[in-house]
Amino acid sequence: MMKPSFACVLLTATTIFLVSLLLGCQGLSNSPATGTTTGNSLKTSVNHIIFLAQENRSFDHYFGTMRQYWADFGYPDQPLDGLPQFPTTAPSGSAPTNPGCDPAFPFPGNDCTEDASSPAIQSFHLLTQCVENPSPSWNEGHVDFNLSNPVSGTATLDGFVYTAGHDSRTIQPPFNDVAGKRVMGYYDSSDLNYYYFMASNFATSDRWFSPVMSRTTPNRMYLIAGTSQGHAYPITNTPATAPLIFQELQQAGITWKIYVHPGANGCSAASCLYQLSYIQNFTYGQTILSQFPQNIVPDTQFITDAQNGTLPQVSYIEPASEVGLDEHAADYDANPPCCSIQAGANYVSSLIGAVMNGPSWKDSIFILTFDEFGGFYDHVPPQPAVSPDGVPPSDLLPGDVCTSTTGPTCDFVYTGYRVPLIVVSPFTKKNYVSHTTADYTAILKLIETRFNVSALTKRDAAQMDMTEFFDFTNPPWMTPPTPPAQNVSGPCYLDHLP
Repeated sequence: MMKPSFACVLLTATTIFLVSLLLGCQGLSNSPATGTTTGNSLKTSVNHIIFLAQENRSFDHYFGTMRQYWADFGYPDQPLDGLPQFPTTAPSGSAPTNPGCDPAFPFPGNDCTEDASSPAIQSFHLLTQCVENPSPSWNEGHVDFNLSNPVSGTATLDGFVYTAGHDSRTIQPPFNDVAGKRVMGYYDSSDLNYYYFMASNFATSDRWFSPVMSRTTPNRMYLIAGTSQGHAYPITNTPATAPLIFQELQQAGITWKIYVHPGANGCSAASCLYQLSYIQNFTYGQTILSQFPQNIVPDTQFITDAQNGTLPQVSYIEPASEVGLDEHAADYDANPPCCSIQAGANYVSSLIGAVMNGPSWKDSIFILTFDEFGGFYDHVPPQPAVSPDGVPPSDLLPGDVCTSTTGPTCDFVYTGYRVPLIVVSPFTKKNYVSHTTADYTAILKLIETRFNVSALTKRDAAQMDMTEFFDFTNPPWMTPPTPPAQNVSGPCYLDHLP
């Protein structure tokens, strides 16, 4: 249950109460937490939790070759459910395929046609670090799940190429890849050397899912509220009323900030940054802007806070979408080709590096994930999940999947697809792979557990608290490793594959 919004009454520590009175209850000071790493638990060892979700990549698409990286660079092998053809030494399986568009029905003039003559499109290594955008939206996500019966609870995972080919042909102007083959592409450690190093030295998961089988906005609503309140599409009118994690933190006297990269115009005022933040989808977002504008700051401030030891207890970093550093595939960007995944990974490395090399490293957790799968192939299906609040989809359009017929996937009782995860902390177990099924509202559960605040919805309440990733008794990384500089020399083109 959400607590009442009279934050000052809830601040029981005398000093905080007096400060709140002096500030007129306009917001908590975001001075750093002063606790030290004592004891051997989450609550006694961790004073800073930082989380960032980049954009639109699936687990197989980014981390499917991880075991081959381990074999090549001397890491101990262990189970990781990536692309079955890796490692290339035994035991390995065949590269997965998806049925492609029948070439007897070429573009223009025909939609992507799936039939008995459809070629099998095999997974392949993408050479270009830029790729045309597939769609992860409600319809496409469900057709990816099961091409012939999208409302079914039976995952055949055979619609990825079809949805990409269909969208490429119907979008105006059409994309180059009208065959939809790009969704079967993957990257490896030569492309994402920084991510592969960090995931291998720290921790990842092969059962980490986005919360919703749809696009960015509803998933990001789950990231900060544990629900989209029935939205399968971006909100176009009335903001959602669900409480945000920042609302609970404010009421509990926990310091927090939202870090946002300024847009192309460079405006770093809270009013400008608010327009680039997903908190605007909630009514409490306007409360933040009007009452706590000091808590919406540019991402350069994150670097400063990390370097100076002034990080708040909870830091949320928005993706740098407006400047092409969010790793989103290219869609309608003003100056194509855009946007290199390597540029995005290099940007992320600067954020993590500021923490690793700063005074707050000793008591911090940095969680990097991705908001949803972006339409890229993954061989593990979405999983059954708890409805956060019992609210069914409320904004499906006429003709959408689940409007003319219903089925198990037609409510918010399935996750989305798997997405990459890297958990970076001095407490992170070395070379750890979690196999616990979770969606990334587990980040909320971790915050709630550490700072003693209530679950926002039934969805985050049902998640693991992520403590399995850590060893608080014998912290493995009090002296952090030295990661490689992210390679940024890869080619960037959109007019052909690979």
